[in-house]
Amino acid sequence: MGMAVPMVSCLWLALLITGRGALAFSVAGQHETTCDANGSVYYVGEWYFLDSDPCTQCECTGEGPACARTDCTSLPAACIHVSHYPTDCCPRCEKIGCEYGGEVYELGKQFQPSACEQCTCDNNGIVYCLVADCAPPPCVNPVYQKGKCCPECTDGPNCYVNASRTKVIPAGEAVWVDSCTKCRCHNWQDAGYWEGYLLATCSRVQNCF
Repeated sequence: MGMAVPMVSCLWLALLITGRGALAFSVAGQHETTCDANGSVYYVGEWYFLDSDPCTQCECTGEGPACARTDCTSLPAACIHVSHYPTDCCPRCEKIGCEYGGEVYELGKQFQPSACEQCTCDNNGIVYCLVADCAPPPCVNPVYQKGKCCPECTDGPNCYVNASRTKVIPAGEAVWVDSCTKCRCHNWQDAGYWEGYLLATCSRVQNCF
């Protein structure tokens, strides 16, 4: 009988140190992996964000860290309060308003972008406006006053004598424009007036020279 030789199982490990982490391989092909980051050790399958860049997230894999950077989505155009916390990757929109004419308004805010508009920033972030519908002024020389939407007839209602539009007469009673011709402006209730025909109705005395 020969002498029995004790069997000794030896497991040889080769340790590969890389800039990404420490990889331990066995001769049997099995391996255990850790990743060093943020001053900590992470095991295979663990996820983490880099302290140096909160937008970069990594997974510790058998081949080392696999990282990808998060792209921040655009903030709403009507965001009126933006916060950016040191531990957050992307800025936060803390408060939404309405954007109108290049200006931003808080929700529920009423504003008047022009003399003819009355607008409200609705809670859904949409601006709703009421626009004044001005009636045709009862004169041929209306004046726009500052802060007022619709024009006013500061000289009172009037009209042109004829199509030459060189002479204006006041509305109301008939007016003699010469010794033989009498003219009268349309009444403000006349359909012709509301259609914009601001010419007087004239009559000439027969056989007048």
